[in-house]
Amino acid sequence: LEGYLMPDTYEFFSNSKEIEIIRKLLSHQDKTWASQFEEQALETGKSRHEVLTLASIIQAEAAVRDEMQAISGVYVNRLNKGWRLEADPTVSYALGRKGRLLYKDLEVNNPYNTYKFKGLPPGPINSPGKAAINAALNPEQHSYMFFVAKGDGSGRHFFARTISEHNQNR
Repeated sequence: LEGYLMPDTYEFFSNSKEIEIIRKLLSHQDKTWASQFEEQALETGKSRHEVLTLASIIQAEAAVRDEMQAISGVYVNRLNKGWRLEADPTVSYALGRKGRLLYKDLEVNNPYNTYKFKGLPPGPINSPGKAAINAALNPEQHSYMFFVAKGDGSGRHFFARTISEHNQNR
């Protein structure tokens, strides 16, 4: 169900059963998808699964909402060029832990390791919200290929077009 449970505010009785909660979250995701995203996804030729998978990576990567479309643009640019996504959150998901990644972590043989395998991973790595889904369907049009966290606690990123610019940002 990863990726298909819509994050939102819900009300439940304290004795609600897990299956009731799951059904409500799934139903809300279905309704939200149908009313807000399905038509655009069809127009772009992307499946719901592809959109939710990319959106989940954007959700994990973007600490600041107004950078979601820029980050989406970087990933779409990489996909269009046949590059690996090289998304740290997918490796964390593959390892089953959060926190700083080591170079050896990037070698894990797991289909969610986007440093090792090209294209989108097999499925979502979290349940993305509406802003991330929107960003996946509406990536910012730019020529950036790289981004790195500023490291100043703001959650913002530096974006770069070339590896030399990226290395300066790092």
